[in-house]
Amino acid sequence: MKILVINGPNLNMLGIREPHIYGSQTYQYLVSFIEENAKTLGCEVEFFQSNHEGALVDSIQDAYGKFDGIVINPGAYTHTSIALLDAVKSVGIKTVEVHISDPDTREDFRKISYIRSACIDTVKGMGFAGYIEAIKILMNA
Repeated sequence: MKILVINGPNLNMLGIREPHIYGSQTYQYLVSFIEENAKTLGCEVEFFQSNHEGALVDSIQDAYGKFDGIVINPGAYTHTSIALLDAVKSVGIKTVEVHISDPDTREDFRKISYIRSACIDTVKGMGFAGYIEAIKILMNA
């Protein structure tokens, strides 16, 4: 199985941005953590990170015909982007939404997820392990 892991705005700032919420590990550590676990699970992963909504849409569209699944942490675009929702719906690739923190326990605006209705599942509040859970969900879907 080949999975695209997409990370939205500010994920590249892991370890710096609000470590009391997101932890002290870096984005590069997250990538290594996912790669090691994916290898153990027997799947291939590729990564894409951008702070730009259009680039995230492009990465979803470019995944068509190349990937069996998508793990996406849309960051702040979770709460604002109909474009990401439409992109996931248009490609028809099984997608799991993931969040390091649990947005439902945070500010009210974070409880809204536009992309969720296009995803087969959502994993939240599990830290980096949530990405591995999302991969397992895709592998069993």
